[in-house]
Formats: sequence, structure tokens, C-alpha cells
Amino acid sequence: MLGAIIGDIVGSVYEFDNIKTKDFPLFREDSRITDDTVCTVAVADSILNNRDPVETMVYWCRKHNSMGYGDRFVKWFDLPWQEPYGSFGNGAAMRVSPAAFLAPTIECARKLALRVTEITHNHPEGIKGALATSDAIWMAFNSAEPTEIRKHIETMYGYDLNRTVDLIRPTYKFNESCMGTVPEAIICALEAADFEDAIRNAISIGGDSDTLAAITGAIAEARFMIPDDICQEALRRMPDDLRMVILQMYRDASKHTGGFRMPLSAVAGSFAI
Repeated sequence: MLGAIIGDIVGSVYEFDNIKTKDFPLFREDSRITDDTVCTVAVADSILNNRDPVETMVYWCRKHNSMGYGDRFVKWFDLPWQEPYGSFGNGAAMRVSPAAFLAPTIECARKLALRVTEITHNHPEGIKGALATSDAIWMAFNSAEPTEIRKHIETMYGYDLNRTVDLIRPTYKFNESCMGTVPEAIICALEAADFEDAIRNAISIGGDSDTLAAITGAIAEARFMIPDDICQEALRRMPDDLRMVILQMYRDASKHTGGFRMPLSAVAGSFAI
């Protein structure tokens, strides 16, 4: 989950100012959380505390209402009642990581992912993007090799993962759909040498940088864990209320999964930030 948020923070300054290189400062002074982080925290809160996913999403988004949400999503959480609106936007995939990290089985992860996705993104492509992302995270967290994950996602969801970051980079353009974001994000994570390399892959291809890097970051966290210093820098940039949900997730995760590979010194230390 924190991997998704780090991707969001790093990508926040490049979303509308794409760069086609891996050579950039990981955190800039103006790097910040966006709507991607708020929605991810809302999903975590809903699962951890068994809260209604609609009510929980509305609560967090209204509380942090100036984070760059899409117009249709703003209308959704501003209304006195909420109904799904057939979206296939990449927001379905960027917020789903807690479902995968907190599930004991891949089937359970899919059920959780569907529950927190269909409240808005009930288009088949939106659901597919969320489920494919959840599967990739869960499999990586449970030590599946990149080749195994790639084969599973291609077979199960039909995404073309038979490309490389270097081939994608020259022609890739801004795309806010699951179809045009999720496969590229998975490739960026599976091709990486470590967590930071995955984030740099995602930023370097351009596109919807914060969301693409959020999806990549969640899978990369499951593959590699996150270095302590990167954890601390991300947590430092977050409001206290959002950070506390993240800390609850990492404290409680062993109850759901039987163990959690996370630099716990970073989590513990964040209480003093």
C-alpha cells in the first residue's frame, strides 16, 4: 500500500509535465500526495475496519476534497447518494492495493477488490483493471516470479505484457483508462531491479504519471519491499489522519496474512515524525 502512495507522490509533479528519462530526483520539494493516496487510504480503512466502502470513500474524499479528483468522481462523492457510474478509468487499479495486501488467498483478494471497485468503476474494463492489479500484487507478495505473474495476467485478463519499458517509452502517451495504464504499470514493476527502479520505470514512460507509478509501486513493494529512507520520506509528506490508517494497516497486517514484509522500523519511527 505504501508503495502505491510513494508512486503517487513521486509522480505528482510529472503528471502534466512528462519526462522520458529515469534520471530525476525521486522526491522534489513540491512532490505531494494526490487523490490517488486519499482513495487508497479509504480502501484500506474500509477493509481494515469493516466499513461500508461507499461511505468510507465519501468520508475521506470529502475530508480531503482538493486533491485533483476527476470531474465525474467529484460529482459522485458530492451527491447525497452514490451510484456506480460505469467508469473504466485507471482509478480502479491505483486504489486497490490494500485488498491484495490484506487477503490470505488470491480468491479473497479478488472479492475484496471487486467490493471496493464496483462502487464506482463497474464497467467490465474497470473491474478487470482492478482485479489484474490485485492479482499481480498478491502473487508478487507471495513470492511468484515475474514470468509466472506475466503469464497469469496475460492468460486471465488478456493484457499484452510482451513488451519492455524501453519499447513503450518512445510512443506512450497520456491515458487515464485501465486498458491504457494497467498493462504498462505491471511491465514497469516486473522489469525492475528493485523498488526504486520500478518507480523510475513508471515515471520514465510518461502518461498519467502519478496513477501509473501508484499501480507500479504497489506491485514493486510486494516484490522487493521499500527501503527505509523512502518509507520515511513518504510518510513525512502525509497528513496525520491518512498516515495513521497506513500505520494501522502495517501493524495489523499479520492478523490477515500471517506475516508482512515491511521495514517495520520505518513504520515505528513514523510515530515520531
